[in-house]
Amino acid sequence: MSKFEQYNVVLKDLASESRVYEYDLDDTYFKKIDSPEVQKGQVKAVVTVLKKSNSFELQFVLSGHVLIPCDRCLDEMEQPISYKEKLQVKFGSNFSEEDEIVIVPESEGAINVAWFLYEFIVLNIPIKHTHAPGECNKTMVTKLKRHITRSKDDEDTDLEVEDDDDFAVDDNQIDPRWEGLQNIIDNN
Repeated sequence: MSKFEQYNVVLKDLASESRVYEYDLDDTYFKKIDSPEVQKGQVKAVVTVLKKSNSFELQFVLSGHVLIPCDRCLDEMEQPISYKEKLQVKFGSNFSEEDEIVIVPESEGAINVAWFLYEFIVLNIPIKHTHAPGECNKTMVTKLKRHITRSKDDEDTDLEVEDDDDFAVDDNQIDPRWEGLQNIIDNN
């Protein structure tokens, strides 16, 4: 028995116009997927299969949350997941993905949606994921502030600092590289 057998959606035996599959994606699911982006979470997935004349439309509705590391303090944070997606599936001779259409072998007559569910979850995670202002690990934020201050003194960093409760930016401080340009403006 395959570890993802429960995520097989049988298409060839679909008697009615539609069928609904419901999955509770928990820590066990994410550990089975064995991918580094997401390892924990609780996501409810509803997959509705609609039978068309020569294809099938799979409608995915995902809601819940995943636990991922904060980009700023590295503590675990809860990232909400709310996503809807459609996938067109047709029968063919070999499995393939072409644009928005997935071809599954007619001899198998089924599609496994485990990896599609995971991809949709990962696509729903923003590129930058941080705690809300003030919720980061205070110890890590203090160390980061100290590092940024030292790095600014050395002028060896391009680290971008956000203007929020965790990082106070002094707007009155002028970057010394711009002082020379100010002299050009004053001389004209």
